[in-house]
Amino acid sequence: MNILLWVLQILAALIYGASGIMKVFLFDKVSGDVPSFGALPRRVWTLLGILELVCTVGLILPSALPWRPQLTVVAASILAAESLLFIWVHAKYREVPTIIVSAVLGLLMAFIAYGRLVLQPIL
Repeated sequence: MNILLWVLQILAALIYGASGIMKVFLFDKVSGDVPSFGALPRRVWTLLGILELVCTVGLILPSALPWRPQLTVVAASILAAESLLFIWVHAKYREVPTIIVSAVLGLLMAFIAYGRLVLQPIL
């Protein structure tokens, strides 16, 4: 279980890291292609991107060091909650494939949080 959780944490960190970089640094370049980016002000997208980058670090470092490994649970929980926001935004624009991706990522984050809290906590 520990290996599975580590693999999922690393994959999630890569996905959310790329997403955060896109929202913070490449927003103007990609926002024209995604209608739902108009649902929230640019500042909100930037803040969400920064949140994703911070949580990306939180998915790996606290557990890897092990310094306050419960922060990994917090980071995964925040990203799971953020997925609910994205599902709402994409539903508003009827972007079904993106809704599915957001739901899968949200469930993945919830599993990581549960896994690190209950199934295989890092002590």
